[in-house]
Amino acid sequence: MLSPERRTSMAERRPSFFAFQQATPLLVPHLAGIEDPLPEATPENVDVLIVGTGIVESVLAAALAWQGSNVLHVDSNDYYGDSSATLTVEQIKKWVSRINDNKIPCYKNAKLYASNDIGPTCKYKSRSFGIDLSPKIMFAKSDLLSILVKSRVYQYLEFQALSTFHTFENDSFEKLSNSKQEIFTNDTLPLMIKRNLMKFLKFVLNWENQPEIWEPYKDRSLADLLAEKFKLERPQVFELIFSIGLCYNTDAKIPETLQRIRRFLISFDVYGPFPVLYSKYGGAGEISQGFCRSAAVAGATYKLNEKFVSYNPETKIATFENGSKVKVEEKLVLSPSQAPEYSYNMPEQKYEVHRLTCIVEKDCSEWFNGNESAAVIVFPPNSLKSGNQEVVQAIIVGSGSECCPDGTCIWYLFTTQQGPRAELDLDAALEAMEISIIRESSVKIPQDESLVQVSEDGHSTINSFKLGQSFKEYVKREKVQFLFKLYYTQCTMVPPFNVVDPSLFMPSSGASSKFIPSACDNNVIYTAMPSSEISYDEVITAAKVIYEQIVGSDDDFFDIDFEDEDPVTSSNSYGTSRAIQYDENAIEDEEEEDIDMDQGDKDGDNSDVVGKLEI
Repeated sequence: MLSPERRTSMAERRPSFFAFQQATPLLVPHLAGIEDPLPEATPENVDVLIVGTGIVESVLAAALAWQGSNVLHVDSNDYYGDSSATLTVEQIKKWVSRINDNKIPCYKNAKLYASNDIGPTCKYKSRSFGIDLSPKIMFAKSDLLSILVKSRVYQYLEFQALSTFHTFENDSFEKLSNSKQEIFTNDTLPLMIKRNLMKFLKFVLNWENQPEIWEPYKDRSLADLLAEKFKLERPQVFELIFSIGLCYNTDAKIPETLQRIRRFLISFDVYGPFPVLYSKYGGAGEISQGFCRSAAVAGATYKLNEKFVSYNPETKIATFENGSKVKVEEKLVLSPSQAPEYSYNMPEQKYEVHRLTCIVEKDCSEWFNGNESAAVIVFPPNSLKSGNQEVVQAIIVGSGSECCPDGTCIWYLFTTQQGPRAELDLDAALEAMEISIIRESSVKIPQDESLVQVSEDGHSTINSFKLGQSFKEYVKREKVQFLFKLYYTQCTMVPPFNVVDPSLFMPSSGASSKFIPSACDNNVIYTAMPSSEISYDEVITAAKVIYEQIVGSDDDFFDIDFEDEDPVTSSNSYGTSRAIQYDENAIEDEEEEDIDMDQGDKDGDNSDVVGKLEI
């Protein structure tokens, strides 16, 4: 039986689906809830058994099910998402307890503080909060968003715009003008800086075809290239590398860094003046549930509270804790977080992602653009009093995301710094954010006051937080009320900053377990725990690599025929809406189709632009 503590499912949030009748059916039929009823018995034979409902496993399950494979998808938890789940406060408490009892592999050092203000009879209800175990953002041009549209899973989801990226440097938060229009109309940037920025933006959009510019620097840092070749100064260099490129340090290789900067730029203005989307009601956990729902429509069988305990490679029999068994004809796909204790041949999870999640009793609206409800904050190396060697990144989520009640906000901080130093960096970043939000909420700035700051050397910067003082000058007179603080370390086999390496999932030599064969036996494939990457860029790559190992090719990955329905439009209970397409004229197309995006853009309100497209 599912826990009453779980957050409402997609079906429960959209009851109008059940009453709605129309001549043309939904491209992906809506389910009343794949949780209820659950199958009474485990199937006797399946093509593929997938253990764990994390986002990669869920995408894989849907792709296989639509391709025609007989899929059994199980999870030992009573909720969907596994390592990508979105949980309530009470669920987090149980999760932390299991980590500290060594019952969840790949997690350690979990510490939790929860205020007495959260509880059944308290000011805030536990299930009013949706806390992501692996918070992510989605770029407007990305493989995952493309698959969401192609598979029609977008119909189960709602997204909001995220346009605000802040960089902490010199005791303040600053923001770079990153679009052509902003650069040309920004009177605070010197003319030479404008020209050099435009020169770099033009280069980075086509950098592969200009090796003569970057190859002489291939063994050096991008900071050197930006400073020497494009004559950019430190504020612009740091913004491009850490806020736009979302790199972890200055040692990142130039091709990868240029690709990440371009990722931001080509995503900007695709659907409006923002590069990134954030899903309502939760991040990866919500998307995982959407793909599980799609897989169930295609015939996959789902069972929660089903703990996998062993697999015999000779008989191909998988056994569960309740004694039920299933014969796996092709492959067993296993999440490391749900692997049995004796799976000593599991790939080494040697990289650490240190996370700190906080719920604060402030709406933090000062940090958001217009009526948006999310922002990204980046703390470059050596920007914190802890002397951080690696970047600390933070995703801020407000109540408009439906992940927390009005008057509260969730802060997700994480770093790839290894060892005990990581917690010092997270604490230093948290303190900087606390001081900033107190100052912002206590200092009233007139609407027409200039947001430009000019340093002693005459260089001007745009202060995206409207800060009027540096942290050194500000005296904190109050404290932020923390309702919740959670520290934990998550381990992964994916190196920091890397795209998914296909060899991570390839057969490798190693000792075979009595119960779980090594990868070289071609019966068991381990998925990867979520990496430190702030975006979803790894998800589709990882799913396609595993899909190819099972099917033999990825040519028909989500090659779905929806009965020749128009792939651009679909009808649902909210009326007719246009699915997202990737083209340079997306904004103009939407205007021609009379989608009301203009008013939001004029008012600086991007919060529900994507919601109107019914993703």
